[in-house]
Amino acid sequence: MIPTPSLPSATFSPPRLGLALASALLSLPVLAQEAAPVARVEITGSNIRRAQAETASAVQTLNAADIEKSGKSSVAELLQTLAVDNQGSVPTTFGNGFAAGASGVSLRGLGTASTLVLLNGRRVAPYGLADDGQKVFADLNIIPLEAVERVEILKDGASAIYGSDAIAGVVNVILRRDYQGTAIKGNYGKTKEWDGRDARAAITHGFGDIDSDRYNVLLNLEYSEKAAIWNRDRAGRGAVGRGDLRDLGFSAQESLSGAGAITTNNAAGSAVNGNVRNPDTLDYYNRGNLAGVGFTRTFPGAACGNFTTHPQGDPGGGCLTDAAQQYSQIQPKQKNINFFGRAAWQLTPALQTYAELNVYHSESHSATTPSGISGSVGYPGGPVSNAGVSLGAAHPDNPYFGTAARLRYLAADVGPRLSEVNSTFTRFVAGIKGTVAGWDIDSALLYSQNKVSNDLNGYLQRDVAFALLNPTATNVAAASLNPAYAALPAGSLWRIAENAGLNSPELYAALSPRISNDAKTHIAQIDFKASREIGKLEGGGLGVALGAEFRHESTELKPTTGTERGNIIGLGYSAYKGSRNASAIYAEVLAPVLKTVELSGALRADHFTDVGNSYTPKVGVKWTPMRELALRGTFAKGFRAPSAAENGVGGLAAFSTASDPLRCALGVEVACDPAPIAVITSPNPNLSPERSRSFSVGAVWDPLPRSSISVDLWQIRRKNEINQEQTDAAIAAGNVARDPSTATGIAGDPGAITAVLANYVNSAQTTVRGIDIDARQRFNLGGDYGNLTFDLKWTHLYKWLRTERDGTQRDFAGTHGNCDVSNCMGTPDDRINLGATWERQNWRVTANVNYRAPLDNILFKNDPDGCATHFADGTDAPRGCRIASFTTVDLTARWLATPKLEVFATIQNLFDKIAPLDPLTYGATGYNPLDYAGAAGRFVSAGVKYKF
Repeated sequence: MIPTPSLPSATFSPPRLGLALASALLSLPVLAQEAAPVARVEITGSNIRRAQAETASAVQTLNAADIEKSGKSSVAELLQTLAVDNQGSVPTTFGNGFAAGASGVSLRGLGTASTLVLLNGRRVAPYGLADDGQKVFADLNIIPLEAVERVEILKDGASAIYGSDAIAGVVNVILRRDYQGTAIKGNYGKTKEWDGRDARAAITHGFGDIDSDRYNVLLNLEYSEKAAIWNRDRAGRGAVGRGDLRDLGFSAQESLSGAGAITTNNAAGSAVNGNVRNPDTLDYYNRGNLAGVGFTRTFPGAACGNFTTHPQGDPGGGCLTDAAQQYSQIQPKQKNINFFGRAAWQLTPALQTYAELNVYHSESHSATTPSGISGSVGYPGGPVSNAGVSLGAAHPDNPYFGTAARLRYLAADVGPRLSEVNSTFTRFVAGIKGTVAGWDIDSALLYSQNKVSNDLNGYLQRDVAFALLNPTATNVAAASLNPAYAALPAGSLWRIAENAGLNSPELYAALSPRISNDAKTHIAQIDFKASREIGKLEGGGLGVALGAEFRHESTELKPTTGTERGNIIGLGYSAYKGSRNASAIYAEVLAPVLKTVELSGALRADHFTDVGNSYTPKVGVKWTPMRELALRGTFAKGFRAPSAAENGVGGLAAFSTASDPLRCALGVEVACDPAPIAVITSPNPNLSPERSRSFSVGAVWDPLPRSSISVDLWQIRRKNEINQEQTDAAIAAGNVARDPSTATGIAGDPGAITAVLANYVNSAQTTVRGIDIDARQRFNLGGDYGNLTFDLKWTHLYKWLRTERDGTQRDFAGTHGNCDVSNCMGTPDDRINLGATWERQNWRVTANVNYRAPLDNILFKNDPDGCATHFADGTDAPRGCRIASFTTVDLTARWLATPKLEVFATIQNLFDKIAPLDPLTYGATGYNPLDYAGAAGRFVSAGVKYKF
């Protein structure tokens, strides 16, 4: 007999506490027993059909009812709240990120590029815009929610079965295979602030019976739209949406958006009325605070007005405005339409042909702060410009009349920067499956593509801005590329701040024209697989599977207009192009050698025309010493071939922050603190694939008839990781561009770094280790009180350890790092989902608790630099240098009013918990993107579903 663990009196560690809670649930009495036959099915992670659902690999399955009970309105939202998801996922709320308009999942926190997403067991074309300009991933928004039959999440490596990208696991979305009748569904919801409207409608229609009519046709059409949620509409909700955090004890510089700030070390933010640098002293001053600094003219109209003013000599002096709160969003505006159709024909009793068509189109409209005239621009293969933008000597808004002065200006008169992303996804599959000569076969042709266009407004053309602020003569080169600028009268001026009302619409059309970029990806594939039993063993049939596939992949992102010559202020260059062929053969065996022992193994050989061959094995074992208990374990190798963004043609110029150790050592204090820089990265055709080794050991225990608990220890070690060369390493090697005009006069001062040149390299190795605890207990409440089911999912992360090429090791588990992978959302070491569902006759009510563990506000464990952010008095921020944990409760209810009519409602974030302060992340303002529910606030929706 296996003893039930008791609750210890000592302080719990997360995994011990999870085991204790799960066991406590399972130890309660059960009043009845249920039994259901299990059909032979194909489980994600294997190509062999089997009678037992539990395999050597851990697979989490969410059926349509589970999705309904979650209350989530999309598969993307559902997956990103699961315990198995961690840092590096891409939420749709990243409206201004590289991959705007899409959503991706990151199993085990290894990034979206290491999680393979399948639709009905086959690949989909990746999203056209790579996250961070590098990570190619599948957009989860393409999945039609009402057509989903179940979602299977394979939680260990599976490259031996599916090939490249399955290092961290696989998300396989299984859509309905047949349907009869018609169902319509509609729901509508808003936040408690009466914004963020979410309206959805769907119709599903099917006809034909595959058994009697020998055909079935399924058609599904869905439409949804979400309204924007603005930062400014969450004023008073903690730090949510706020850039100015001085009332919480931060300085203007430590605030998330100290727009307009001037520091004593001669750095300046972009001010709404302009910060200008004295040509003689090289000190910055604000045009709204001129007294006593020797200006040749006064500008009473340039005063700060309603904005906060600080004395010029104080840290954070100048004219400050919270641009992030005024212009940025918590949620972009979105519209989606999705069509899925499937037809199947039973040719013979043993053979069936089928075809699937999925067409999806989305629009995403996002906004962020106005452009700021500052900093450097650059592009791969070209020069880095560090000349800055200046007010001309004769410009009437220049306080240093007769001498040009460098300008830091927040172009609020131009308006916010706007992005409209349109994405169209198409996928077509035609295949045949059945039984031939005792073999279960499945073969298909697949074509899938994604087209993305991104139209941008509010961005400034650098050459035109410089010409309009320095109107000595028409810029001939700019005029040849910008007809709107060429049409302006000679000597046209861009008047700033208080005089911006003098500017004409024609001038703004020339200064900030609409720019765009386009991307396209596609996959064309043919595949074949067959499986059968080839003999009998003591434990059952010896199953084998064989398969082969060939596919052509292509990816192209064209650069945003003007970025190819570094001409768009504040917008990096991103472009890539590449194509390749990939072919593979694979084999799998399932051997129940004893009644209690099942062995499994798989081997796959892949060939890529750009990176060569890869051979990946996987083995597994399951031992069932008793009917209620199964022990299991797996070992697998994996790989990920470089994407076109990494080894194709193109490059990336983005923006980051870094300190300058060379100038810091010379005594230039400003160089000791991180400052904005451009990071320019070029693809590397000599990259090798990433490689991985993973293992898992675990147990599945059903101690009572309606009870189940599983515990799995797992580890993934990924090496040859493809990353940008470390910024600090590139700086130490001298791979930088500098601005000599910023030199302080200290001997040897070369001037500030404007750009770092860091190519893609095979560099680091990452080891991720953790434990998964899953438990379920169902109670029959007796009489007429229905059933009550508890469901626990707990993932604890012991380690997220990166080892650099020089041997340096950094553990990010439980910290705010790794910002290379996590979009600076951090790596929580615990994520928990706890659900409780009550069902009685035609009623069902579910409460779901979602928990994220606190984060140490450091970049990695034992970081010698200590806390990543500080209050104005120098103490750690937030207090204790810790981002608070975050817990929400969601409530869903369903009432089956008649056999055909269903009424349902959902309350997300039932208790209206406010997202805790996060002053470090760049994915949101004032809060962590993982805590979106606490930024939007309580959300209530209701709907109906009717079946004909």
